[in-house]
Amino acid sequence: MIEAVYASCAVASALCAVLLFRGFRSSRTSLLFWSSLCFVGLAINNVLLIIDLVILPTTIDLSIPRTVTALASVCLLIYGLIWEMK
Repeated sequence: MIEAVYASCAVASALCAVLLFRGFRSSRTSLLFWSSLCFVGLAINNVLLIIDLVILPTTIDLSIPRTVTALASVCLLIYGLIWEMK
C-alpha cells in the first residue's frame, strides 16, 4: 500500500512540473519556470524514494542523494522567488 502512495506522489510531482512548464511556455513568467524546475526535482526525489525504500535492499542507503535533490529543488524555488522580486 505504501508503494502506491510513493508512486502517486511521484506522478503528482511530475504532473505539476509538466503543467507549470506548459504555463511558463504560454506566459513566459519566470516564477513558473523556477516552480517547474522545483517540481522536477521533487519528482526525482520521489522516484529516488521508491528506489531506496521499495526496490533496493536495506544495505544500500539513498538518503543522502534524496536529501540533496530535495534541498536543490527548494533552493531553485527560493532562487526563483528572490529573482522574481527584483
